[in-house]
Formats: sequence, C-alpha cells, structure tokens
Amino acid sequence: MFRPERTAKQWVRELLPSGQPCYHTRRPRHNRSVQHAERGSHSASLSKIHLRPGKIDMTQPTDTGSTRRDFLQTSAAIGTAFWVVSDQESWSAPKSPNEKIRFACVGVGGKGGSDSADAGRHGDVVAICDVDQNTLNKAGGRFKNAKKFTDYRVMLEEMADSVDAVTVSTPDHNHAPASVMAMKLGKHCFTQKPMTHSLYEARRMAELATKNKVQTQMGNQGTASSMLREGAAIVQSGVLGQIKEVHVWTNRPVWPQGGPRPKAATPPKHLNWDVWLGPAPERPFGNGYHPFAWRGWWDFGTGALGDMACHTMNMPFMALNLRDPISVEATNSGHNKDSYPKSSVITYEFPKLGERTAVKMIWYDGGERPSQDLLPKEHKVPRTGALLIGDKGMLLSPGDYASKSNTVIGVDKPKVDFEKSPGHFTEYARAITTGKPARSNFPEYAGPLTEVVLLGNLAVWAEKKVEWDAKTLTPKNAPEVKQIVRREYRKGWTL
Repeated sequence: MFRPERTAKQWVRELLPSGQPCYHTRRPRHNRSVQHAERGSHSASLSKIHLRPGKIDMTQPTDTGSTRRDFLQTSAAIGTAFWVVSDQESWSAPKSPNEKIRFACVGVGGKGGSDSADAGRHGDVVAICDVDQNTLNKAGGRFKNAKKFTDYRVMLEEMADSVDAVTVSTPDHNHAPASVMAMKLGKHCFTQKPMTHSLYEARRMAELATKNKVQTQMGNQGTASSMLREGAAIVQSGVLGQIKEVHVWTNRPVWPQGGPRPKAATPPKHLNWDVWLGPAPERPFGNGYHPFAWRGWWDFGTGALGDMACHTMNMPFMALNLRDPISVEATNSGHNKDSYPKSSVITYEFPKLGERTAVKMIWYDGGERPSQDLLPKEHKVPRTGALLIGDKGMLLSPGDYASKSNTVIGVDKPKVDFEKSPGHFTEYARAITTGKPARSNFPEYAGPLTEVVLLGNLAVWAEKKVEWDAKTLTPKNAPEVKQIVRREYRKGWTL
C-alpha cells in the first residue's frame, strides 16, 4: 500500500523547533529577511535544513555559508512548506528569482519540447542545447534569456556555476553521457525514458546519483498517474492472490525497423552530426535517423521495448517489485543485428521475493499480443496494456501508461489507499527544493526498472535463453552479449 510517510501538518510540526507555534497554513509566506547573495552567503543565523524520506534533520551550520543546493532547500522550507494543509504533499514554485531552480535543457525538440516547457514552469531555463540549429532557434523563441549551445559538453562546462538542474531529452545513446557529466558537476538530473542505452549505464547512473547526492527523475510520466498507483495498490492488497504471470504489450514500433540502413547522405547544415552521433560508432548520416526513427537502430535506440516498456511495465514493476530477473528469452520476426526486429516476444523469469511468489512476465511488440483465451469472453485484449493474473483474480489495465482504468476480473474491486502525486515533473522540482526523492528516482526505482527493460534486448540479440546475474550484470551463458551490456564509446566521449 502507498501511504504518505507523514501528513503535511506533521511535516510542519517537525520542521518547527520545539515549542514554536505553527503559523497560518493557508497561503505561502516568504521570509523577507532572508536575503540571497551568491554561493554560500545566506544568513548564518538560520538552521541548515536537510529533508530526507522518513527523517528531517535540523542542525546548526558549522560555517557562515552554504551551497546553492542548501539555499534552495532552506528557502523552500521557509517559503512554501508551511502552507500545505492536505494529506497529499504538494509543492509551490518559489516566487523570488533568487530562489528559482535554474535549468539547463539538453535536447529541446520532440519530447525535449515538453520537458523544457515543464522546466520553464517550475523554474528558470537559463541554457538550452540541441544539435539541430533549427530546433534550437525555435526553442530560443520560447526561452529568450537562455544561452544557446549545440554541444552539451560545452554548455555544462560553461554554465556549471549558473545551473542547478538539467533535463536530458536526446536519443537514447546520449542519455548517459550527458546525465553523468551533469551529475558529476553536482547537478540534479531529469532524464527521459529509457534512462539509458545500456545496462551498465543504468547501474552507473544510479550509483552516481547516490554518491553525489543529487535529486533525479526518469521521464516515465505515468508513474505519477493515480490510476497506475491504484492498480499497483490493488495488486498489493492481495485480493488477486499470488500473481504468477504478467503480460505486457505495445503497438510499437511505429517507425521503420528490421531493414537495411539508409543510403549515406550529406548532413544538413543545421545539424551537428558528429555531436548527434555522440558515443555511438562512426557512421555516415542518412535520411531516416534524425529526428525520430533512430529508435529502431541498435547503435542509437532500444527498439520498441526500450521506447515503451518503461511506461507499460511500470505498473506491474511497482506492484510486484519486479527487479533482478534470473533469465530472459526471446523469439522475433528476424534480426540482422543492426536494426531491431519488426516484432518480438520476450519472456522474463523473476525469482521468489519475500512473500511474493516467482513471476513470469511476457512482453509483446510489433503486433504480437497475448491470447484472447486468457480473458473471459466479455473482456477483449486491448491494443496495448498490461494483464496481471493471480490465483484468485486478474487485473486488466488498458493503454500504454496504465492511466485509463483498472478492470478487476473474478473478484470484487477493493478500495485502496495510495500516495497521490502532485505531478511527475513537480515531484522532481519538489525533490530539488525539499530533498524528498521523486518516485521514479534513479537509485531506487528508475535504475532497476531500466535494467529490467533493457535486459530483454540481450535475449533478442543472443537469440537464446540468457541466464542473468543481476548483481554483477553478467550474462552467465552468453558472453556474446557483453558488448550490449556495456557498450564501447567512440573516442572523445566518456561516461
């Protein structure tokens, strides 16, 4: 079950020193006496406030300064924490320019358009980067005060002292290099799904987020959906009994996949092809990679599985803690080891975990779907969705994001409690200003989910059952897929 760790009123009481009255909670009141200067210069008389799940620690500072990160959290605690009165924790964007989160956005076209827009609603976008000059200039019209770059390495180096957080919304193969560079600089990081291009990158990013104590979030926005969280809570209530089988399917790919490379061509003048390639192996530009169909190529994307499973597997993952599978096996429509197959069916085996029994999960893409025989006649297999089969009942969740409905079959649908989200990107902004991690943070959630998703592609490549050691990221019987577990970067690019 998902319950807030404490109510808003409890947060207020714990934030206030013992015996101090709790002030009016209806509207935010910023402390006008707190004046911001540059790094490490707000009043030494204030306590340094650190907010972490399950614990709020208030200690006197040992020096007269604080980091920019401390300033944002302290300002948020003073300016906004006291006005929330519902049991659902919320967040309000700081009004003072000095308190606003300063974002740099890597990739501002496609999904990067909405991610940068979210950043602009939750703070100030001070820098934008895109390899496509046309896309960059268009975004520059929305963020007139933002500095523009075509190479994120240059942007992060030049703007290191002027940025608090980043969004990374690039083709999959550039997710990790950009995100890791930002986190090494101490920047909070929002990275689109799938979090990474390879399993090793997912593990490394989760470790680095913990080491550098930065707030993180993956762009699987359905995680914030109340319908998805309700579905997970229904499963965890036990009403369906032990879940032994999960089916997840998508209508992707909706781009060309499984065929030959496009003919070599001259890159358009507005595209920085070398930076677009990033860490991927050198290859000539071809019409069909940029800006969308890169998803179908092993060097750049993660296929239909990587594109959608961080959404469609999300509810079963949350409900059953489906991490660290022990094997994966796939069938497909034919594979040239350059472009992903047109369709595939992938079977994961998860061992028993605590009170949860062993689980088999089957993924379908490219028009493949589970058999209609799994459902009663009055229920049809939807175009996309998830089906969880227990020994007492079933849960059918149609759609890509588990956000449409939760159909309970065979037993009565229970009423369940779960923690509601103020919004996916808002969770990320709130994490930065309060220290309470977003749900889909890298170490605890997004990293393990991404590892499960990407593991399926090992079986697609190997074309046999792959026995997996999750602890060491080792394919025990398939050394030929080690190059997929950890990809070699092109010269000039590092993790």
